[in-house]
Amino acid sequence: MLYAAGSMKDIYVNDLAGFDESRQFDSFFLVLAKQQRMTRQNKPYLSLVLGDKTGQMEARVWEMNDPRISRDFERGDTVKIRGCVSRFDERCQIKVDQLRKTQPGEVDKGDLLPSTAHDIDELWAQLQAVIGSMTNPDLQRLLQAVLAEPEIAQAYREAPAARQLHHAWLGGLLEHVVSLLGLAERVAAHYPILDRDLLLTGVILHDIGKTRELSWGTGFDYTVEGVLLGHIQMGVDMVEKAVASLPAFPERLRTLVLHLILSHHGKLEFGSPKLPMIPEALALNFVDDFDAKMMAVAQEFEKSAREGRAADELTGKVWSLDNRQMLNTKEWLKGGA
Repeated sequence: MLYAAGSMKDIYVNDLAGFDESRQFDSFFLVLAKQQRMTRQNKPYLSLVLGDKTGQMEARVWEMNDPRISRDFERGDTVKIRGCVSRFDERCQIKVDQLRKTQPGEVDKGDLLPSTAHDIDELWAQLQAVIGSMTNPDLQRLLQAVLAEPEIAQAYREAPAARQLHHAWLGGLLEHVVSLLGLAERVAAHYPILDRDLLLTGVILHDIGKTRELSWGTGFDYTVEGVLLGHIQMGVDMVEKAVASLPAFPERLRTLVLHLILSHHGKLEFGSPKLPMIPEALALNFVDDFDAKMMAVAQEFEKSAREGRAADELTGKVWSLDNRQMLNTKEWLKGGA
């Protein structure tokens, strides 16, 4: 039975692509999405996205004879399921036969939430080294003041960079920022019109509001304040408070730092209150968008490999890249002249 004793999770999302469709399994998953839909025959079913630390997969609960199944859990809950793998449109899905919400302590959260493959302490040391290399003392003391807050520093080390898109795992924000710092260093060295320290400050602070916009206790979601205000406004508020605590912080420098945060999404329709109007803001938007897109492509290649797609096959449609398919050129070139 699904309620049998034992809480160890030994089957993960990345194991399922190799399962035969006749193999039934029990395992724990985090509910990343939940939606009730109707079949063409007008029968209700549940469309789910289930995940763990290795990835995520769509799931379906076809038999909805018991309406309590839908009411007993929500997105963000941990569930134990019994089911099997099915394949639809050449993609793996989980066909759920039984499902229940887990009890407190029944499964280790570390098995369910994906986390960065990098060492957090090493990433943090790289971030601190960049701050230590700055020659602008005002920007340096601003960053030190922001990250000196224990609550902010801990959240910066733990937070995902997004709920679902790029770097959506524990430590994702820090991983994303350190990656951007490497890109920004190269861009600043290539274009003399850029103020290197100002650009790097924008990289470190542009998503600082995500430490309060997002929650990651049992899953990745938005806080109430995050929904109402958004990480750009929250980040501006956090930096404003830090600036106010620093004596004689230059007003013009304050204006430029805030502009970097306010404009980093690049376009008004993408949520930026302002368009980038200084060279550092343009560079920040470009490297931020580039890093997010390249990570989305890398994740899609990994997903294709898990699902057993041929190396020379196009990926599925990538939502964050305007639903285009992508080709893994390195693998494709191995297949022919």
